[in-house]
Amino acid sequence: MQTDFAKIAKVAMGQKLFLGYKLRRLRDARKLSQAALAVLLEVSPSYLNQIENNQRPLTVPVLLRIAKTFDVELASLIEDEDARLVGDLREALADPVFGAEPMRLSELRTAADSSPELVRRLLLLHRSYAQVNERLQWLSENLSVPASAPNFPYEAVRDFFYASNNYFDPLDEAAERLALAEGYRGDDLPRQLAETLRQRHGIHVRIVTEGDPPALRSFDEASRTLTLSAWLDPPSRSFQMAHRIGILAFREVIEALVAQAKLPSEDARAICRVGLANYVAGALMMPYRDFAAQARLVRHDIQLLQVRFGASFEQVCHRLSTLQRPGGRGIPFYFVRVDMAGNITKRHSATSFHFTRFGGACPLLNVHEAFTQPGRILAQLARMPEGTAYVCIARAVARRGGAYLRPDRRYAIGLGCEAIHAPDLVYANGLDLANPAAATPIGINCRVCERADCHQRAFPMIGGRISIDEDNRTLVPYASS
Repeated sequence: MQTDFAKIAKVAMGQKLFLGYKLRRLRDARKLSQAALAVLLEVSPSYLNQIENNQRPLTVPVLLRIAKTFDVELASLIEDEDARLVGDLREALADPVFGAEPMRLSELRTAADSSPELVRRLLLLHRSYAQVNERLQWLSENLSVPASAPNFPYEAVRDFFYASNNYFDPLDEAAERLALAEGYRGDDLPRQLAETLRQRHGIHVRIVTEGDPPALRSFDEASRTLTLSAWLDPPSRSFQMAHRIGILAFREVIEALVAQAKLPSEDARAICRVGLANYVAGALMMPYRDFAAQARLVRHDIQLLQVRFGASFEQVCHRLSTLQRPGGRGIPFYFVRVDMAGNITKRHSATSFHFTRFGGACPLLNVHEAFTQPGRILAQLARMPEGTAYVCIARAVARRGGAYLRPDRRYAIGLGCEAIHAPDLVYANGLDLANPAAATPIGINCRVCERADCHQRAFPMIGGRISIDEDNRTLVPYASS
């Protein structure tokens, strides 16, 4: 297994690193002049000026000196944190409202690198426009129904989690301390969590089969009783108990984060509280340091982690996508959950991999194929249009309905990371990583994907020009001219 340093050095020597904005930001935070920083980095002021203006790439020696001078991780320096910003910008500018040909990727990267805050405000403006436009369309179709857009609070909370990189340090640290104090173990976790509720909070856990359908979880304040459905499997039962512990033990921390989010409505704030309590549940079941260490040890074998921490496949995948603690970052993963109709019901990305706010995922991504092979973990080497390769895994999962007239709910879980992390992934075994032609060419979404030769395209690209030939038909739908 390669060390982090070896992988970073390999990347640094294999590509030109232009990190001008990051360096300016670090220098401004320390209130250093260019001349003073040039002395610390052992370079000339003119060379430093060229680096900050992205006129010269960073060399490995200078990169190492920057990391030492500012006491930052090498991984955080070379991590392409603007890639998600570029993806968001690319999707937004594909909107017909801009009425122009698609912008080149190089132009988008320049904008994100030079003025990231301006790009964020542009994206905020476009999202507001898109929501208003969607609401007007909804109203035109439902004039007799009160004017409300029930999905908007969820979108606002999703944006907050996205902007936070799905990591909340105060909650994660607090949950880890409690888990260590209680000595939680995967093989005994449901009993231990029930004991925590009883001893620390005076709450009794009751398992019932009543109800049609039975409520998965309900809490009665008067009797101090948490009622759970008997149809929940042990990992789900643990999660629901950990969720209640999160609400009770970390209420003040959760409220502080909700206030920080500056959400637009009480509905959004309530959704955010639930989401943060769910975050605590995952952190209690899989404490950060132990979980991250075990994940590295078993090369992120999800099934082994399930056994070690008493968690489900989905819970482990989601937790892997949150390991972004400063000073102890794990591999940046994307996580997605898709239903059988192709709807994305959960999505998060700590990588440059981008999921659109509207519409489904690329049909060539293996998360869709997982439904055809239930129970199997599928591994895929995929490549985005700009050339970044990813190792992607997917598996179909089911949630029991518990009765003949309540069929199981079926989802596919997708998890992936950039192929540079392949040595740390057991799922990369057998993939032809050295052969570019072996990678499946994927995109973000048909509406914003520029691959003109994709035979799986469902819609033409927004802003593109369709070539119509009434006499001939190729395998590629919506051919462009």
